[in-house]
Amino acid sequence: MTTTRPCRISHLLSLALFCLTCLQTPAQAETQQMPSADTGKPFASVWRVRGEVFATNQRGSERLLKEGGNVLVGERVRASNTGEAVLRTADGGMVAIRPAASFVPEQFAAEGKSTDRQILRLITGSLRVISGWIARINPRDHRIHTPSATIGIRGTDHEPYVLPVEFANATYQAGTYDKVNRGGVALEASGGSVEINPGRVGFARDPQSVAKRTRALMTMLLPTLLDRVPDFYVAGAFDGELDRYSEKLAGTANSGASGDAPLPAAAPAPTAASVAPEAVLDVAALGCTPQLVGEYWLKRLDSALMRRDLKNLLALFAPDVTTRATIRKQDNSTQVLEFTRDELVQSTLRSISSLKNYHQRRLSIESRAKDNTAGATCPGVEVTSQVIEQGLLGDRPYRFESTETYLLELRNGEWLATRAETVQR
Repeated sequence: MTTTRPCRISHLLSLALFCLTCLQTPAQAETQQMPSADTGKPFASVWRVRGEVFATNQRGSERLLKEGGNVLVGERVRASNTGEAVLRTADGGMVAIRPAASFVPEQFAAEGKSTDRQILRLITGSLRVISGWIARINPRDHRIHTPSATIGIRGTDHEPYVLPVEFANATYQAGTYDKVNRGGVALEASGGSVEINPGRVGFARDPQSVAKRTRALMTMLLPTLLDRVPDFYVAGAFDGELDRYSEKLAGTANSGASGDAPLPAAAPAPTAASVAPEAVLDVAALGCTPQLVGEYWLKRLDSALMRRDLKNLLALFAPDVTTRATIRKQDNSTQVLEFTRDELVQSTLRSISSLKNYHQRRLSIESRAKDNTAGATCPGVEVTSQVIEQGLLGDRPYRFESTETYLLELRNGEWLATRAETVQR
């Protein structure tokens, strides 16, 4: 198998495998903290503060921040549930700490040189960051790292937000969000990248949430743009001043789009009742011949995927389908992920639009009869296929080889998958 990258991807099921071995868990990110050459140097002065905001130095000593005070590189800054502060950096930038937020400035130098840098690590909660001259002089070294993503900055007023697993819910999943007010950022995660422009919000899922089965498809770890600004984005105590400062830096009060206006609502996810089968062939003509049934069903699957036909794609899976992906990581160990049809629906909605130049080749298709529900017109059919797929995801090439297995049952005159599995080869 030809390999051009260490991480690979496949379609609807095995699409979930892309770049899993490249993922770094929050725990790994936490344990890999190392003091930088900038540790202990001045990072910013405290411009505004309300409530309690603390800074903890490398020795573990904590102090309460006050206006006019300083924060040093390597210190952990933490706001109480009602605390807020605004830090002013030497390059003319601003870092506003929202209530309950925690972050560490890991590297910082503002000397007017090509080596100027600002690298922050956002642990939890939200910041509002208005970049100074470092973003223009050396944008490659103006970044924010979170447990699930890296944010690259190109001259920006934006609000990164880390929502931990324990605070996630059905509406807002755990991971990294970023709302751009002016300028733009690149949100990178799991080998994918999405550009976020003014008024938009990007999202990258926390890989730990997959282990907890909030969503199991690995495609959900790829960064994406949201359809609306989440409700948890609210103005801070000093946002009026920050708005004016941001406008001044931009050169004109109307140079950037506001991120406060909600975006159009997302189209509702398809349900079992709303998705109808595609009339490719009269099912009765297939009889109960396993090989014909398997080839027919895979033809419909591949056709719907190639046409980005979500409606007919999902119509091939039973509402109670169980799906599983087995991935192989860089250390050659494997991980098994299981998920439901609802998870399949939500993941597909986000991932299918990201595929470009997709094409595949099935090396083999083997089908055999399988016992299923008593009294069924035809026995179930187990279909196994070796497949090679490749294309572009987020403008990055991928190639993937996998073994797909489906258990098909004839329900209400249509063959539906009640079990689906993909195993990385």
